[in-house]
Amino acid sequence: MALAPHLVAADGGANSCIAAGLEPCAVIGDLDSITDETRDALPEDRIIEYADQDITDFEKCLRLIDAPFVIATGFTDGRLDHTLAVFSVLARRIGPPTIVLGIEDVAFAAPSQLVLNLPDGTRFSLFPMTPVKGTSTGLRWPIDGLKLDPLGRLGTSNLASGRVELEFDCPGCLTLIPRLHLSLAVAALTGSVHAPGR
Repeated sequence: MALAPHLVAADGGANSCIAAGLEPCAVIGDLDSITDETRDALPEDRIIEYADQDITDFEKCLRLIDAPFVIATGFTDGRLDHTLAVFSVLARRIGPPTIVLGIEDVAFAAPSQLVLNLPDGTRFSLFPMTPVKGTSTGLRWPIDGLKLDPLGRLGTSNLASGRVELEFDCPGCLTLIPRLHLSLAVAALTGSVHAPGR
């Protein structure tokens, strides 16, 4: 939690937080998964009911969080339908810039312009959630002149040759890089010159 010290739980995620000895500053969701034991362990004013059944608890959190960026964990290692819903929310760029943390990778929505200072040879993937065109420098296989499309050409398993610069004609493209470069993703999305760690 060094990069993102304020912990917000999405509904039943609060149960895992309390079990791990972590106390969230807020719990947001329709509250159908939080246990009575977890509710009893938290001050009542930290539990925020957001009853809209047409959006996920992940999206509810992003709509209410006011922060420079969000690192989301625990959303990619369970049900596949939940993971796909998370990627849909990412692509729509709801709320603050958000990085989803997986076991091996991090994923985030690429802004219209993106600069990432990555070590040479870093695995770099682009996954379009909608048809998108762009330009690139610093990729082993450039995307210039290509139309990326979820039902056609993808941009997975590319390689960075150092500093990567991308421009896109519209939102909707996800970027995936190895988890060990989380702080570089934070720096790219927040405009930070220096981010702790690597």
